[in-house]
Amino acid sequence: MPRLPVLVAALWWVSLSTIGFLVVPMLFVYLPTPAMAGSMAAKLFSAQTWVSSGCGMLLLILVNRSLAPVPTARVAIILVAVGVLMALLAEFAVAPRIVARDNLRVWHSVGSAMYLLQWLCAAATFWKLMPPRQENQV
Repeated sequence: MPRLPVLVAALWWVSLSTIGFLVVPMLFVYLPTPAMAGSMAAKLFSAQTWVSSGCGMLLLILVNRSLAPVPTARVAIILVAVGVLMALLAEFAVAPRIVARDNLRVWHSVGSAMYLLQWLCAAATFWKLMPPRQENQV
């Protein structure tokens, strides 16, 4: 069980990396129009919000139970909370404005920044939860 938070943090970070830095850019390369790619990207980012929220909630439960007295746990909890908040704000505050094409450049930039911040929170959470490397480990 002590490795489960690390596994969940890894899933969160890798899912964000795969969707945001591999799959969505490929949509814009291979789909016939930017509108089709944007529509599909919106669906993928929406699905990613629920993956992020699920991983975040599970991490909050697991980290709170297993590492509660450790300062690393407090940092991880803050990182998870900020990451999940970014996901939910992007989904419910930013995405509707992008879909409505309301000041598209600004809202796309805000959404991208929030996604990057979420990705950084997931990466830092994963890093914080990794056990320290011991000198005699192979």
